[in-house]
Amino acid sequence: MAVTVPPQIEAFLTTPTPDAWIDEAAERIPDLLLDHANCELKAASTALGFLYRYPDRTALAQRMSRLAREELRHFEQVRKIMQEFDVSFERLTASRYAGGLRDAVRGEEPHKLLDLLLIGALIEARSCERFAKLAPRLPARLAKFYSGLLASEARHFEHYLAFAREETGVDESEVEQRLDELKAIEAKLISEPDPQFRFHSGTPNPPTAVVSRHRSLRIDL
Repeated sequence: MAVTVPPQIEAFLTTPTPDAWIDEAAERIPDLLLDHANCELKAASTALGFLYRYPDRTALAQRMSRLAREELRHFEQVRKIMQEFDVSFERLTASRYAGGLRDAVRGEEPHKLLDLLLIGALIEARSCERFAKLAPRLPARLAKFYSGLLASEARHFEHYLAFAREETGVDESEVEQRLDELKAIEAKLISEPDPQFRFHSGTPNPPTAVVSRHRSLRIDL
C-alpha cells in the first residue's frame, strides 16, 4: 500500500521516526495495538481536560468536545481489532515520551495553556507520521485502518496550533520560540534509545527492552 507522510506534517516535525522503530513495530503488532488503544483513550481524556480547565473559551471547548468524541470512536475501532485477534486490553503506564513532554509544561497561565496546545500539536503530528510510515509495513487489514486514521487525523495538529496562536494571547514570536523548544524535546524523545516499546517510543534499545506477554502472538490480517 502506497502511503506517504503528509507534506505539512513532514515539514512540521524536525526529526523523522527512526527506521529501527518502524522495524520493531512491524514485528510487534499486538503490542502496537495495545498501546495505540491506550493512546486513543488518553487523547480523548486530554481533550476533555481542556474542557474542564477552560470551559469559558467557547471555540476551544467546542472543538475539544468534538475531538473527544472522535478519539473515543478511534479507541472503539482499535479495541474491535484487538478483540478480533484475541489481544486483551490492559491499562499501560505513561510512556517515556508522554512523561518527557508533560514535564516540560509550565505551571503559570497563559504559558501552561500554550504548552499544552503545542504539545498536543506535536503528539498529533507524530502519530500521523507514524501511521503513514507503518502502513506499508503492516498486513492489509491493519494498513487500511491506519491509512484511514491518517486521513481523519492529519488536520488535528493544525487545530492545536491555531488555538495556541489564537487562544493564549501570547505574542507570535514567543509562540514560535516555545514551539522550537518543545520540538527539540520531542525530537530527542523519539530519536534516543528507549527501554520501552510504545506507539511514541524512541529508538529500540534491545538490551533493556521490556518484552510484553503479547510479543509472541502472530496476527495475520
